[in-house]
Order: sequence, then structure tokens, then C-alpha cells
Amino acid sequence: NENPQVVFQPVMCQHCNQAPCETVCPVAATSHGRQGQNHMAYNRCVGTRYCANNCPYKVRRFNWFLYNNNEEFDFHMNDDLGKMVLNPDVVVRSRGVMEKCSFCIQSTQAIILKAKNEGREANANEFNDAVACSAACSTGALKFGDINNEESEVFERSKDDRVYHLLEYVGTKPNVFYHTKVRNNGKMKKT
Repeated sequence: NENPQVVFQPVMCQHCNQAPCETVCPVAATSHGRQGQNHMAYNRCVGTRYCANNCPYKVRRFNWFLYNNNEEFDFHMNDDLGKMVLNPDVVVRSRGVMEKCSFCIQSTQAIILKAKNEGREANANEFNDAVACSAACSTGALKFGDINNEESEVFERSKDDRVYHLLEYVGTKPNVFYHTKVRNNGKMKKT
């Protein structure tokens, strides 16, 4: 084709069921949660970067910067008012730790806790706006939810023939799936 198309595919932590990053951490800073999320205990991480080397998706990042009380930043980022801009439910990581997508664990846990306090189960589609990437996606391409709940949109999407997992042959059993985009644009020849 004379006019190649460029495609961007966002790749985040796949929250694998057989996560290779969990087994190599010498201090167990990476663990698996009951809901299928791969958790990070940032205060336990010693920054060996073994998890990043063992991740086939290459989505873990080493934090080289000191964000809190750093004089190189604008003055207002370090005063009390500037710190109030930050999300109080998310810990500010220190320099020398590994970082990754957490599927906004603080937001999903807040929804579960709210539903529990109200004496009900969390609604299948309540989680979609709780995760920053899904809430920010204007096209609706990113969806988040409980794949085990048959009433959720994520469950319905998982049954589509176009569903695939990245590097499925590696055997990590990721919890993130993608849809293949149909690109023939009506240009196929009829025979």
C-alpha cells in the first residue's frame, strides 16, 4: 500500500494471573489481589528492577525522580496548597521504586466499600468511570469492569470473536484484552 496507516495501541500493565513480575521480587513488593489486580506495595519496593526485566509487556517504570519536597519544582508544588491538588488516595512514590498501572485500585476499592456500606453489591458498570484511562477515553474504546459478572459490558465484549490477549503464547494469562479492528473499509473484492 502506498499510504501506510499508523496505529497506536496503548499498553498498560496486563494484571496477569501468572505474573512473571511477582515471582522475581525479592521483597514481595508485587502481589496478586483477590480481584485479579496486580498490586504494588511502593513502601516495600527496593528498586532492584527485576520485575521490569521479567515483564514481557515492558510496562513497569523505574521512578528516577523525587517529586515530594523537590526544590527544582515550582514553589507552589511544595507548599500546602500545592499538595492539596494531589489525589489524597494515591501515595506519592519516592525515588528509587518501580511504578505501574494499578487499575486505580483506590477508586475501585472505594466503590466496593460504598456498595458494602449501603448493603448491596457493586453495580457491574459502576467501575467503568472509576478507572482514569476508561473515564478519560472519549471514544469508549477503553472499558473496565468485572469480567466474571455476566451483566457487565466487559463480560459481553469478552465473548466477541475479535478478542485477543497480547503475547498470549507467553502463558501469563493477562486480565486485559483487546479487540481486533476491522480494516478492510469495504475495499474487499467480491468473487
